[in-house]
Amino acid sequence: MIIDSIKDEFRQIVGDEWFLDTPEDLVVYSYDGFLPEFKPSGVIVPGDRDEISKIMGVANREKINIIPRGAGTNICGSSVAREGGIIIAFHRLNKILEIDRESMCAVVQPGVVNADLQKAVAGYGLMYPPDPASMFVSTIGGNVALNAGGPRGVKYGVTRDYLLGLEVVLPSGEVINTGGKALKNASGYDLTRLMCGSEGTLGILTEIIIRLVPLAPARATLQAIYSDLDDAATTVSAIIGSGIVPATLELIDRTVLDVISDYGGARFSKEAEALLLIEVDGEESLVEAQGKRIEEFCKERGAVQVERASTPEEAEKLWQARRTAFGAVASLRPNCIVEDATVPVKMLPAMIRKIVEITKKYDLKIGVLAHAGDGNLHPLIMTDLRDREEMARIDKAMEELYETAIGMGGTLSGEHGIGIAKDRFMGMEFNEASIELMRGIKRVFDPNNILNPGSFL
Repeated sequence: MIIDSIKDEFRQIVGDEWFLDTPEDLVVYSYDGFLPEFKPSGVIVPGDRDEISKIMGVANREKINIIPRGAGTNICGSSVAREGGIIIAFHRLNKILEIDRESMCAVVQPGVVNADLQKAVAGYGLMYPPDPASMFVSTIGGNVALNAGGPRGVKYGVTRDYLLGLEVVLPSGEVINTGGKALKNASGYDLTRLMCGSEGTLGILTEIIIRLVPLAPARATLQAIYSDLDDAATTVSAIIGSGIVPATLELIDRTVLDVISDYGGARFSKEAEALLLIEVDGEESLVEAQGKRIEEFCKERGAVQVERASTPEEAEKLWQARRTAFGAVASLRPNCIVEDATVPVKMLPAMIRKIVEITKKYDLKIGVLAHAGDGNLHPLIMTDLRDREEMARIDKAMEELYETAIGMGGTLSGEHGIGIAKDRFMGMEFNEASIELMRGIKRVFDPNNILNPGSFL
């Protein structure tokens, strides 16, 4: 419980309008995409870095928990007040401060929506590659906090690969700057990358410098239908092993395709057990050649139908099924648990077979959606959190899923983060010495443990 005098001190910093503590406000900020609810004591919506610095000074003095929050789209529970405290929301800090075409970078505030940035830089002939499925809602600050990826990750990488510098408010209220506009920087410890993926446990981002790349002049989009899920999975590893690096390589299984058909009206043949959505980009001659090679690869490995978009509108139509997948699946049961196991690409077929086995073993409804080109799987577990017996089976299934992924040389998360969703599995991937080292880093930055306590550490 935070006493009224401290709340009044926060109000004096940001103004009465931007300190929220009505029951309605607290409910809105009590959950994120992971679903379990933890009600905060209040919500602060700061307007600039100096206000955040003052807020952190008060919080550190009074040992009040602070939880940074972007748009709340994350599905690992990293932006809820698990141990109580104050949410800091960033929707007022939503400006693109600079697009530097010559240096191929941009400076943004943390509340900028990913898709808005994509649109803005495209006007300069540039691209910001990280494209999470939530890009039309999620913010750059949240993307950095979780090291978000997306379909283009197979070719272009994830948020960390486009992060040049940061302005950060520490738990003490002090402000530091890391990195800068220079594309190469070998000075000291890489604090910029340390912050990326730290899930709001080390500092609060107030400015972000990101690297941009030239917008590809041409692209080709293909959709391949398979009557066998294993054929689709082996096609993925064959394409990557051939030396072709698609911009995107997505896999959707029959379970998800059926739901999409009922939800959005898309139609797939009865023999469709899996779909691959593949996109290549670059110079027009290269795109044409790679598109033909990929089409051959798919047919040689069992594709019963390969469709190639001839216009941007047709490409958008092919992407529609992938973009509606989460919403479609969420309509089937009260809740959908989205997992994030990631394995080396060559292990993708074996991992998909394991997911099918787990589905049958624990009598669950699990669809397979994957950024298949980089081995990032998103098993979609359709359930009802109120069904305790089914949730017990899901817990066992998840444990087996992650044990298998780690055993294959994989990881707990490719892009969603750990948060409170997978903190209990950290011991599978890291030994105690590694975890204690992470805790030590946390203590250096945040000795009073006020920033997002109760998250993955």
